[in-house]
Parts: sequence; structure tokens; C-alpha cells
Amino acid sequence: MKDPLLDDERYLPEEPESVDDFTEEEGESGEEMYEHFSLTVDKGQSPLRIDKFLTNRLENVSRHRIQTAADAGSILVGGQPVKSSYKVKPLDQISIVMPYPVREVEIVPENIPLNIPYEDDDLILVDKPAGMVVHPGHGNYSGTLVNALTYHLKDLPLFQQGDLRAGLVHRIDKNTSGLLVIAKTERAHARLAKQFFDHTIQRKYCALVWGNLPEDEGTIVGNIGRSVRDRLKMAVYPEGDQGKHAVTHYRVLERLGYVNLIECRLETGRTHQIRVHMEYIGHPLFNDERYGGDRILKGTTFSKYKQFVENCFRLLPRQALHAQSLGFVHPTTGESIYFESPLPEDMREVIERWRNYTAHRRLDEDEA
Repeated sequence: MKDPLLDDERYLPEEPESVDDFTEEEGESGEEMYEHFSLTVDKGQSPLRIDKFLTNRLENVSRHRIQTAADAGSILVGGQPVKSSYKVKPLDQISIVMPYPVREVEIVPENIPLNIPYEDDDLILVDKPAGMVVHPGHGNYSGTLVNALTYHLKDLPLFQQGDLRAGLVHRIDKNTSGLLVIAKTERAHARLAKQFFDHTIQRKYCALVWGNLPEDEGTIVGNIGRSVRDRLKMAVYPEGDQGKHAVTHYRVLERLGYVNLIECRLETGRTHQIRVHMEYIGHPLFNDERYGGDRILKGTTFSKYKQFVENCFRLLPRQALHAQSLGFVHPTTGESIYFESPLPEDMREVIERWRNYTAHRRLDEDEA
């Protein structure tokens, strides 16, 4: 039996990693729900907590995952959400619903090289390159991080069940580079997932954004939900009547004339959070096609400047966003651990070009 809780979003508080996958993930704003499992309780069933009842009925699904799904309102009895403490009765109609269709994807192990800064018996840290999708989805059935992990960790029980998101507790966009932590056991998965859900994970991103931010530090607060104008985008709803609460803290690291290098610290982990929050305040990420950063937004009308920016776009054919650091409590030892990833070459080269451009521009102004 396929795991009906395979796509429980409570375990994946980060962004979808590709446009193709994103289009499948309905439900951010309460759209249609899809039934992943259903049954009718036997006539002779004695009263039993529904989390225990479903643990006995579903293969390869832990009681903790069932409880998490119940907390999220995904377990229904007679069409109404119930808590994990609900006691089933004879002839109850039980169903598990999720905000996306059931995915019939076979996970094929693939020997794809991975950059692994750290690994132990409980977890593995991967420094994901830009362009790699995290897990299979519509249009991306191979070459993903999950395909690689299924091969790399093929001797572990968690990665032998064909689970679409085995070990994943968060994710980053396809064209965002940087650090991801993956659990190697169910116990580690549950403990890491709780840290993400409780927002106790330390996460910092490095981004290059258009424009000169007015302050050296700032905080962006605004609910994030799917855009009503473009279903492939997210949007900010400042009044809080739609979407999910989202908070991004930013700090300017370097002012480079028409662009700024910034550090972003996530307090929440919503879909495309940094990208849509920066667009919302008028400073979209450099070369972010989906959120308007793939055109010249600041600068001069000189043809040399236009050529300079276009060359930068070619060097960095993606949004300028890197998941630079990750800190959390080790699920077994209880020790606080912290990891950092150096900026990838494409971002380093473009940042250096902006430094040189800014330095020459200042020199020309001084001479004038």
C-alpha cells in the first residue's frame, strides 16, 4: 500500500523546488482536497483511538505521522476533521485527505554525485547545487536529490520503501543552491521535523537583490499565499486575510550601487518566502524570472551598462539565492550544531563583477 501520508506538508515547511512541482501543490489557500485513503470501520469494532486504529491498518506509517496529519485536519470521520484522540466507532467512514492529488511516482535509485559536508548515523547534510530538484514530481521524475539519496542510502530501511520524500524535513527551490538536512531514521525525522515546525531551526540565506535598501537591517511581515492573478506565483497579503503568516529578517552585507548583497534569516518557511517578500518591498532577487528580477530594474540607460547586466544574467542564469547556513539541535545527542556553505561560483563571480563595476563607477565620478 502506498503511504497516504506521503505528502504531509507539516514535514515540508520549505518552498516547492520547481514550477512543475509547484503547480501540483494546491491547497495553500484552502483549495480542493484530494482523498488519499478511505475505509469503513467494521461493525464489530470496539472503541479505539483513531491514531492507534490507523497505525494498525496502514503499512509503513508511524503513529507520529498519523497524529501530525490529524493535527493538520487531514483525517476525517464522516467528512469532518477529528483529533488523534478520537475513538472510532462501528461503521465510521474514515478518510485521509491532502491538498494535492495522489502521486504515482516510482523512486528509481540513481548514482548521482552529492556534495555531503557532514553525515552520521542519524542525518546527512547535502549542499545542493542550483538546478537540482529536491524530489520527483510532474515533469521531474529523475535526476532529483531523492533519487540520489535513495541510491546513496539504499541500505537504510527508511530509503527502501519507495517513499517519495523519505527523510526530507524541508526543501529549497530547484534554482536555489545550498544546505539541506535529511534524516536517516524515523526517529531523527520526527525530531528534526518538530524543530522546523516550531521554527527553532537557524537558517540564513545570502541573496543579491535589485536596488539600494533604505536601511541596513529590516523585517518583512506579510502573509504569503498563492497569487490570484498568476497561479504559478505566490503573493503577499499584508492584511492577513489570506495566506500563511510569514516573517523574513534581512541585513545588508554590501552595497554595490544598483544592487545589494543581503543576508536573510527566516522566522517561518513559506513557499518562495524570500523571493516574494523581497519583491513585495520593491527589491526582487537578481535574475529571479518568476518575480520580476530578470530585467534591468535599476541603473542607467547606457548600452554598456545594459550589456554588463546581460552578461551577469548569463553567468548566473537563476535567482541569486543561496541557503548559506543551517543550525539545529542534533536529534540524538541534543547538541546544537551549525553548518555553513560557501557561495557557489556563479554567485561569487557576479558579485565580484558588481564590485568592479561599482568601483570603476565611483572612480569615474571622482574624476569628473
